[in-house]
Amino acid sequence: RGKDEKLRVRMPKLRRLREYKDKRKSIDDAERSIFKFKRSSEEKSKKMEKEEKFFRETFMYHREIRVLSRATAQRSVPSRRRVDLPLTAGEQLDVIEAGQGHAVICRNAQGRYGYVLVEHLNFR
Repeated sequence: RGKDEKLRVRMPKLRRLREYKDKRKSIDDAERSIFKFKRSSEEKSKKMEKEEKFFRETFMYHREIRVLSRATAQRSVPSRRRVDLPLTAGEQLDVIEAGQGHAVICRNAQGRYGYVLVEHLNFR
């Protein structure tokens, strides 16, 4: 019986250690998911830089990029050329430059730049 009592005393301690290890594993998993998030944000920032570089070369835009206003796309419009920005209905766009004529230069949420006709935009 003396040996059984010692075993009974040790069992709860082992269970606590297992619970602690389980909690520790969940903390490690959470930390790993944070690092995955950082990697994806780094990839996203590299893609944004690439799009900005393409924008500056294509549109010969050497000034600071400033957002003049925000607009919402009224309808979906596919792009016919690389310089045109494809739209989806309800998409939020940043207006970068309002040029002469019916087209403005906009940026979408993915960081892509292009011309959009004013007819397709809703300014609030």
